Amino acid sequence: MKRLLQLEQAALMVACYFASLHLGYAWWLFFALLLLPDSSMVGYAVDNKWGAALYNLFHHQGVAIALIGIGWFVNQEYVLLAGIILLGHSAMDRLFGYGLKYNSGFQDTHLGKIGKKLN
Repeated sequence: MKRLLQLEQAALMVACYFASLHLGYAWWLFFALLLLPDSSMVGYAVDNKWGAALYNLFHHQGVAIALIGIGWFVNQEYVLLAGIILLGHSAMDRLFGYGLKYNSGFQDTHLGKIGKKLN
């Protein structure tokens, strides 16, 4: 089941890439912006609660889809692209096993613990 879900997220990331191309953006722009949502980790400089809240806001696929819908509805390509980038990034994160964060710490995600394995 894990592989099937990873394949689903990989397909979503590829779809986001092609959506950015369909909008007429350069092939490299998607990749140049793909890691930008990780700047939301700055919330962890305050504490785990702020870090998780800010990180989850920028990594929630529902937020990304809402941005895509708003961008489409109001005909704002930059908002649409921002949603596509957020959705592509969150798909990439889930593909690699990084999920939404719990308040207990960055390593605690809805997909399980990340980081070094403890013996």
